[in-house]
Amino acid sequence: MKSTQKLFALAPLLAALACSGGDGGTEAQKRGIGAACTQNSDCTEDGQTCLPFKGGYCGLVGCANDAACPAGSACVAHTDGKNYCFATCAEKTSCNVSRSADVEANCASNITFADPNSAAKKACVPPSGN
Repeated sequence: MKSTQKLFALAPLLAALACSGGDGGTEAQKRGIGAACTQNSDCTEDGQTCLPFKGGYCGLVGCANDAACPAGSACVAHTDGKNYCFATCAEKTSCNVSRSADVEANCASNITFADPNSAAKKACVPPSGN
């Protein structure tokens, strides 16, 4: 019985690994870009900030172009007037490997990339509000 309980406890972690392709995902995902947070210490790397979006969003603020962001992320000019490194995506599931259903990010194409040479087509945008 205890083995079964342990297996169920590991199910969310196993699902997250499966969704990331089993290799840990993109460099941005490995570095925690886009993960939910409540404070800076929840983010996996020094220099990351828990950005003030609903559910938090571990990321980097103040990028000027994609070169300032880890691979698998792009510099986005957000509607709040600041630039952020947001994870890039092809579909919504890749945006929510480290986010719960109540604070899911969307894979959006209606955004403005700060880098005019950005090859990104979509980025993981956190939900509005706090």
